[in-house]
Parts: sequence; C-alpha cells; structure tokens
Amino acid sequence: MVGLENELFTNTTEIRVRYADTDMMNFVWHGKYLEYFEVARTELLRATGISYAEVEKNGYQLPLIEAGIKYKIPAIYDDILEIEAKIKELHSPKVHIEYKVIRKATKELVSEGFTTHLFIRNDTKKAVRPPKIYVDALSKYFTK
Repeated sequence: MVGLENELFTNTTEIRVRYADTDMMNFVWHGKYLEYFEVARTELLRATGISYAEVEKNGYQLPLIEAGIKYKIPAIYDDILEIEAKIKELHSPKVHIEYKVIRKATKELVSEGFTTHLFIRNDTKKAVRPPKIYVDALSKYFTK
C-alpha cells in the first residue's frame, strides 16, 4: 500500500512472524525488527518503480549509519505484522526512514523506529547527493 501526504512517501508491507524469529519467551527476538525494517525499506523503494539493485547498478550504495527502535508490546509467532515505512525528505544525501510495526489483527502498535542511510558511490565510498534515478522515482510522490 502506497500513500502520499504532503511531503511524505509511505508504503506498508506485511510480514508473518516465523517460528525462527522468536526467542524462548515466544516473542519476536529484538534484532529481527531491523530485518523487518529492511524488508519494508526494500519494498518502499520498489513501490516507487525502482529496486535497490537498480540503484547499485547505477553506481550507488546506501549503507546504514544510524538506527533506533522502541518496543511497545511483543509480537509473537504467526502474527501478521504491517510494517509502515515513511520517507520525509527527497534531496538529502541522508535517507531517513521511519517505521511503525502494527499487529494486523488488533491494530496494536508493536514497535516503532528509524534507520538513516547515506548515499555513497560504489567506487569511491564517498558521500554524494541522491542519484537522478532515485530522485526521479520518488519526486512524483512529493508535493512541490
């Protein structure tokens, strides 16, 4: 699901909690949330019409430079989670994405967090402005 609200691009992805994602308490292990964020981030980009693989083929990478998570209630085995990912800026070399993880059945907020990434060139590993392929794909979702 893709949304547009002023200068905000949103996409929601569903994930079913696997047994392997849980710990001895039957809760989703805390580190799995970063994996869920990665799935949501990849699908967010795909929803714009480009893939992360295309960004890399064009000579760019987006390493993670910061992340944060707040856990509200535990997700458990077989829950269907909706992971909402939002991008608020288009032209910054840093890509800051905010996430909400919602238990679909009850609409309860399970966790929320963010990741911040930096565009770099594959060859030099130096920070750069967002590439044209990225700006072109996302610009239609941002108001002028």
